[in-house]
Amino acid sequence: MIAVDTNVLIGAMQTFDPELRNTARQALKKLHRQDEQLLCFPQNLIEFWNVSTRAIEANGLGLSTEQAARCIDHFQTLLRLLPSTPAFFPTWRHLVLRHGVVGIQVHDARLVAAMQIYQVKKLLTFDPDDFKRYDEIVAIHPQSLA
Repeated sequence: MIAVDTNVLIGAMQTFDPELRNTARQALKKLHRQDEQLLCFPQNLIEFWNVSTRAIEANGLGLSTEQAARCIDHFQTLLRLLPSTPAFFPTWRHLVLRHGVVGIQVHDARLVAAMQIYQVKKLLTFDPDDFKRYDEIVAIHPQSLA
């Protein structure tokens, strides 16, 4: 099982950096061909919606709501969506206190908490350095799968 970070989903759908798009898509295809179970959480799809529907000038993808919805529908055919559980908040709280998480880094801690609840040890992400503090998981850069 491997969780897919939002930045990989965004990378796979953006059009302004063909190399990034190709890297994201090739990594996902390779893992799928290897019968790796690809996972995501509601947080990933919500974050994707945020970035994908934001204007390009504001670091978004500039998609319409209809286009963003089609992307999310597509992701749900490739990725298993795991729901939030009541254990989520206490797990997240433990992580942020244990690792001294502050500011925007709380989003990464949310993802790690969800992974812990479902015993997912691997994360595909373009930002593996953001997850170094979490010895509970292994962050894998899509380029390493090329």
